[in-house]
This record gives sequence, C-alpha cells and structure tokens, in this order.
Amino acid sequence: MSLREILSRMADDGGEIRLADQSGCYGPRELLDSLSAARLAVRSHYQPGLYIARIDEAGYLGAVLYRVKK
Repeated sequence: MSLREILSRMADDGGEIRLADQSGCYGPRELLDSLSAARLAVRSHYQPGLYIARIDEAGYLGAVLYRVKK
C-alpha cells in the first residue's frame, strides 16, 4: 500500500486524526496536498492508532514516517 492510499483513506474517514513528524503535526488532507508524488508513492504500512512506517525493499518495516496524534 502506498502512503497516498493510506492518507486518502484517513482523509475520507473524516476523523480528527493528526499525524506528526519531526517538523510538525498535520492532517491527512494537508499531507496529500503538500507532499510530492514520489513521497506519496512510498510503500508504507499503517498501524492504526500508532504510526505510518515505510516498507523497505526487503518487505520489512523501516523508518516511522508519521506518528498518530489524536
């Protein structure tokens, strides 16, 4: 699943979810509108209520991209 797909589903749910990284806290729609196409295409995994992490080339979880803030 791509980061775009995860963020789109979150945005469509319409909840009050916020995602945080080192530089700030954002809503899913904000990220969809501001991230590059290459960044949105990154293979990712969403652990509900906890984080969105990158999936590396070997298929393992990599770096956490965003932490979920409620």
